[in-house]
Amino acid sequence: MPEGPELHLASLYVNKMCDGVVFSGPVIKSEVSKNPEVAFTCDSFRITATSRGKEVKLTLTPMKSDDDGKRRSKGGQADQHMDIVFRFGMSGYFRFTSEDEVPKHAHLRFYTKEKPRRVLSFVDTRRFGSWQPNGTWQPDRGPCIMFEYKSFRENVLSHLSDRAFDRPICEVLLNQKYFNGIGNYLRAEILYRLNIPPFVCARDALEGLELEDEFEDGKPVKDEITDTKTPERAKKKGMKREAGDVLRLCHTVPLEVVSLVGGKGYDPEKMDYSAFEAWLRCYYVDGMKSVRDHNGRTMWFKGDPGPMAPKGKYYT
Repeated sequence: MPEGPELHLASLYVNKMCDGVVFSGPVIKSEVSKNPEVAFTCDSFRITATSRGKEVKLTLTPMKSDDDGKRRSKGGQADQHMDIVFRFGMSGYFRFTSEDEVPKHAHLRFYTKEKPRRVLSFVDTRRFGSWQPNGTWQPDRGPCIMFEYKSFRENVLSHLSDRAFDRPICEVLLNQKYFNGIGNYLRAEILYRLNIPPFVCARDALEGLELEDEFEDGKPVKDEITDTKTPERAKKKGMKREAGDVLRLCHTVPLEVVSLVGGKGYDPEKMDYSAFEAWLRCYYVDGMKSVRDHNGRTMWFKGDPGPMAPKGKYYT
């Protein structure tokens, strides 16, 4: 399932492919999709994208006319921009192709004004993805783990009394109210690096973390567990080392995925996952154990699963 890094890479892809491109006409939905129609049509408009956690927002902006500087509004055309918020489900992604090469499972399509036309498509083979015209970020999702780190950290640490944190840490990491952008592979990689058993109480794993993360400088930091220089660097700066800071890795590990050769592992045109697969240390890696958590999601880990593990057989 696409997670926070993939949603952000998708927004970067849209912005790169649509830069300077003029779109035109109505937005076309496939007949089989149960998602809503997008009631937007315009002679000339631009498309830009932004991401937040596990959501991507496309903004359709009508272009101004050349003669009077006013937005086009003839014939029922849009005179205001529209935001469409996407959630990718299990298999969603964007693809920009010629009109003859539109993928089979393209369920929402935006056509360019040029001839021959090109198409930006939302592709979703399993049809679990969704979009919402005139949408906004879902209010029950927490701050983005990657780009709203301070707010994300505050949101988690100020709600540790919530009953949600009675659950195992591996299950709480999938709670988008607090960990917006974390999914199955990220939780495995984060807990593996910190050597935290996946089925320990989330509150126990998070209590004691400081509200302010003095190590954070807005850029990915090296893995503290393997970076032998980190303790000395922290000592020189007069900072206390927090080797088990789950929240910090919830921020930095996804940023590592984004930086993988410019996101090569998730380029929808090349479908090359080699960089991503080489980066993985735990998720689907030989020698690791796995078990279904209490929600039926497969958790990959190494060593002791922890005291709250479901009863069952572990396998490698």
